Amino acid sequence: MKKYALMMVVLVMGLSMAAGVFAADKDAIKMQVDEIVMAMDGGKTAADFKDAAKKEPYYVYIMEESGTLVVHPSLEGKSLKEAAAPAYEAVMKATPEGAWVMYEWKGAEKNAYVRKTKSGEIVGSGY
Repeated sequence: MKKYALMMVVLVMGLSMAAGVFAADKDAIKMQVDEIVMAMDGGKTAADFKDAAKKEPYYVYIMEESGTLVVHPSLEGKSLKEAAAPAYEAVMKATPEGAWVMYEWKGAEKNAYVRKTKSGEIVGSGY
């Protein structure tokens, strides 16, 4: 019985710590996107953030409203609308205030924080 109780305590502690890490990751993703949107609203261009597509563990992508990805690790210059219509539809739910969206990408569920710039471009990142 003591072994079972100890296992339960360890399990609960592990889940609590994982939830804390998850929340921190969401906060980091949101902060990264928000900073880029503010910089773009202040005059920077998407090209100024090409390196953000290489960030680990959460890369950033920037998409024009037409669906063309101007910053992305592997689809730069391609249309998300053509490559993955469901992902495009989810990302298009971006607002100037920012929003969390979910979509499927290559068989896996993805969660992304997406935010629209004043000029209509969409900046996103997720897990």
